[in-house]
Amino acid sequence: MNLRNLFIPVGIAVLVFAAYRSYAWQGVLAVGGGLFMWAMLHFTRLMNVMRKAADRPIGHVGSAVMLNAKLRKGVNLMHVVAMTRSLGEPLSADGEEPERYRWTDGTQSHVTCEFRGGKLAQWALVRPVQEGDVPGPGAGMPADS
Repeated sequence: MNLRNLFIPVGIAVLVFAAYRSYAWQGVLAVGGGLFMWAMLHFTRLMNVMRKAADRPIGHVGSAVMLNAKLRKGVNLMHVVAMTRSLGEPLSADGEEPERYRWTDGTQSHVTCEFRGGKLAQWALVRPVQEGDVPGPGAGMPADS
């Protein structure tokens, strides 16, 4: 179990209780206003990411190689969508765990990302072999994540 799922609600309850003990209902209203602003900041960021992603084709990214270099284990799907400014092409069925998405660039190179529990678990960059190119060691192999 993720400790964040436990600590955030407990922390909010302790904060509201301390505000009530210190300033009665005015303290509760002040803490409630702060929590509301925090929630609105997250909602606004989500809406900005989705608005930018709506303007691009699904599963398209400017450079799959650059995306591969920027990815880190543990980031959430919204962070990856913000980096690519595009929704990923879904490869797994709805509600299936792990979730798999693919982003492809203009050279048909693509990055396939696997999310477990909403967090990036692993990813793989695949670059097509061009005619006349000799693939080097590790070509087409998953990225070491």
